[in-house]
Amino acid sequence: RASKPHVTHSPHTSQLTTMSDTKIITVIGATGAQGGGVVRTLSGRSGYEIRAITRDTSSDKAKSLAAMPGVTVVAADLDDVSSLEKAFEGAYGVFAVTNFWEHFSPAKELAQAENIAMAAKNTDVKHVVWSTLEHAPSHHDCVNIPSIDKDGVEYKVPHFDAKGLADALFTKHGVPTTNLYTAFYFDNLVHFGMGPKPDGDGGYALTFPMPADDLLPCIAAEDIGACAAGVFGDESLIGKTVGVSGENLTCVAMAEKLATHLKKPVKYNQVTFDQYRSFGFPGADDLGNMFQFKSETNKAFVARRDVTFAKTLHPELMDMDAWLTKHVDTIPME
Repeated sequence: RASKPHVTHSPHTSQLTTMSDTKIITVIGATGAQGGGVVRTLSGRSGYEIRAITRDTSSDKAKSLAAMPGVTVVAADLDDVSSLEKAFEGAYGVFAVTNFWEHFSPAKELAQAENIAMAAKNTDVKHVVWSTLEHAPSHHDCVNIPSIDKDGVEYKVPHFDAKGLADALFTKHGVPTTNLYTAFYFDNLVHFGMGPKPDGDGGYALTFPMPADDLLPCIAAEDIGACAAGVFGDESLIGKTVGVSGENLTCVAMAEKLATHLKKPVKYNQVTFDQYRSFGFPGADDLGNMFQFKSETNKAFVARRDVTFAKTLHPELMDMDAWLTKHVDTIPME
């Protein structure tokens, strides 16, 4: 891509903005849901240039990003520190996210997070926004949650725990970081097979193990990225852990909203945590433990994810009704 002009007019001021005033934000996972949200939010915004990281710059998703204003697509690999250093060089900020579900390995996720932290330190990045989750045993005794063995190490909620343990790696390497707690994706109803299924009586059932009165913080995956983009604009958040949610609602309420938007009967079907763990799909044990952790620590878990705060970062934040209005037709119905 051709580089941007060295002097651009900012629509927000009467002054000229030079390239020295422009913040370069390198976005990991730019073709994914969270990273894509960062790119779309900051693309074309005065004062920002985006480096969108992907392993395959020739993919259709990468090409569509490269066509966006202020976006340059760069190849890098989370397993290769030197490639990350090249992608981070000269950047003010880095949006950092790892994908546990690509490999199901906490050890690999921790190694990738440390590679990001080392590369950020070595290139003097000023602000990392790390998309993270809780290390469950640090917040709860987890005595009733069965352990899961991963590569000889026992975890309680592997896809949470690895990210939570990785928080300390950014501190260890002295990287200015905001830890951003995320929430359950509305998008899981589309892409993770968690949407309503036929109940055998002509209606549909939304099946989770959360007790009916527990709240489940939820958010559109793209809105996580949009909130992260807002974090880059607030240096006071460096060194802090913050959490975002689009709406905190019960699974009963989720089923009711699905019924309204799908125009089909949808009821909440609560199963036990053990039943959910036994469903047998890849990661069922991990997710069953996740729901149990969210339930057993519900008040504190929800309190760490603030809808009002998220709206200050991203005023167009979607609640479930707004998300369904936009995406209801993408939910697979059997």
